Amino acid sequence: MSKIAILFPGQGAQALGMGKDLAEQVPECRALFERANEVLGFDLAHICFEGPDEELTKSNRAQPAIFVVSAAAYEALKHQRPDLRPAAVAGLSSGEWAALYAAGSVSFDDALRVLEARGRFMQAACEQSAGGMLSVIGLPVERLQSIAAECGVEIANLNSPEQTVLSGPVPGIERAEGMSKEAGAKRAIRLNVAGAFHSRLMEPAAEQLKAFLDTITLEPPTMPVVSNVKGAPFASVDEIREAMVQQVTHSVRWVDDVRWIREQGVSTLVECGPGKVLSGLVKRIDKQAAIHNIQDHASLTAVLGRL
Repeated sequence: MSKIAILFPGQGAQALGMGKDLAEQVPECRALFERANEVLGFDLAHICFEGPDEELTKSNRAQPAIFVVSAAAYEALKHQRPDLRPAAVAGLSSGEWAALYAAGSVSFDDALRVLEARGRFMQAACEQSAGGMLSVIGLPVERLQSIAAECGVEIANLNSPEQTVLSGPVPGIERAEGMSKEAGAKRAIRLNVAGAFHSRLMEPAAEQLKAFLDTITLEPPTMPVVSNVKGAPFASVDEIREAMVQQVTHSVRWVDDVRWIREQGVSTLVECGPGKVLSGLVKRIDKQAAIHNIQDHASLTAVLGRL
């Protein structure tokens, strides 16, 4: 079997109805939704399957919801392919907690608790400071770093060589939008988000998360988990604990994550979770990579036929 890596999406990938098909057709997936409802004390399954949309998009609902769908997709794959041994796992932003779960570093229950709290802390930080995010396509990172510094904003996501996301106070984002277009960006798009994720405006959330993680048990991962903050695998449990706090305010180095995975000789990447955002980014980072997605029973069956 060729080397395989598993990828997990983050907040923004949520969509009404996600996970319903897996829960209906795979008993192991249904059990995960039932357990999530028990742990969280509210009907997360209903929110995923039926909405309403305004409830699903709340950070402290979206983050654990995407995690459960991602975990369900991964467990469905493992159930069908018990011999599967990923060479590495990685997740984008909140999806990194799904990667840690897949690697046995955090329990399902604790990952749920962390993500509900993380989302709640981030939402509160958004309400404290008016922030925004800007996706810029077609400008070199070096030019955007200069624009960011001049506008008082930060690099939030290095999604692909062509796409970089800026984050920070609204006036700075507005100025960066104009400067990016003047500099020749193909597109500069304000994102429909609650605030300035992965920027210093999230420091109150990071401080709260640090205290919360002191109550969570983390174990050494059973496979490489590629860190958003490092662009390389975590070296220890202590580093995981520190980096997962830093991740809230630091840049997501997704390009480096994918390149590290490919440098290990991984030929096939499988995105487990709702949507195909990561699949699109991977193709922009490395056109030679084979990338598949599992988000429902049909896509599970298709991927099993290709692996």
